[in-house]
Amino acid sequence: MKPISRVAAIHDLSGYGRCSLSVVYPVLSVMGIQCCSLPTAYLSTHTGFEGFTFLDMTAEMRPAIKHWLQRELAFDAVYSGFLGSVEQIDIVCEAIDKFKRPGMLSIVDPVMGDHGVPYRTYTPEMCTRMSVLAGAADILTPNLTEAAILLGQRYEDRPNDETGTMQWVEALSKNGKRSIVLTGITTREGQIGAAYYDATNNTADIHFESFVGQEYHGTGDLYTSVLLGSLLHGLPLAGAVRAASVFVRDCASLTWEEGTPMQEGVRFEALLWKLGQHGLDS
Repeated sequence: MKPISRVAAIHDLSGYGRCSLSVVYPVLSVMGIQCCSLPTAYLSTHTGFEGFTFLDMTAEMRPAIKHWLQRELAFDAVYSGFLGSVEQIDIVCEAIDKFKRPGMLSIVDPVMGDHGVPYRTYTPEMCTRMSVLAGAADILTPNLTEAAILLGQRYEDRPNDETGTMQWVEALSKNGKRSIVLTGITTREGQIGAAYYDATNNTADIHFESFVGQEYHGTGDLYTSVLLGSLLHGLPLAGAVRAASVFVRDCASLTWEEGTPMQEGVRFEALLWKLGQHGLDS
């Protein structure tokens, strides 16, 4: 039996609503990966609900990292998502640097906005600083809004064809220095895709799946978590993109069929068994 993989997951935790650590933890766990969580904040619900509570965990982050280092913990990946301040972005940069070792992946989901609008918690300074964190990533997984911010482009000028999409992917890769998975590609009617560039073998493509129903909260967290789990089981980036795309499609289909409100998030629990068989015997 091969050693279990271990991931440092730096995300917020919502008590209600399927997103962030409430998605990351079960997905990685069912894929046989030890998830070591470093919460950036605790929210009573995700931000799609009115009146949510918010507890900033910044003060605990560096002491937790220090303790992990004292215990000589090693990680196969450092994986970050929603961050609440410039200081938290800096802390993730520090964590990637401190835990870096041969074979360790740094995967950054630069959660900054959607549909052309930055989240209200994201200041211009945070958006600028996120570019620094993106530079420390082995794999970057933005949506089109986040890609526009990182590239200094207007969302309204986003590419509307596959050639332009791949030009954005190339620009995000910084001339092949990092791998990219650009999600939310809608250049084909009735389909949604992920455009990717694999810096390990200099290959690029777009993988499409059917678009089911509507968008749901938490699909980005679900997608990147399955992507990371697949990579840690030895799939190349192309295979990991396909695995994540298929699983999110299946979960969205189930969510739509059951009539789950968008605000509740994507219904993934009933399909986790599919990930539990993914590569665990290899």
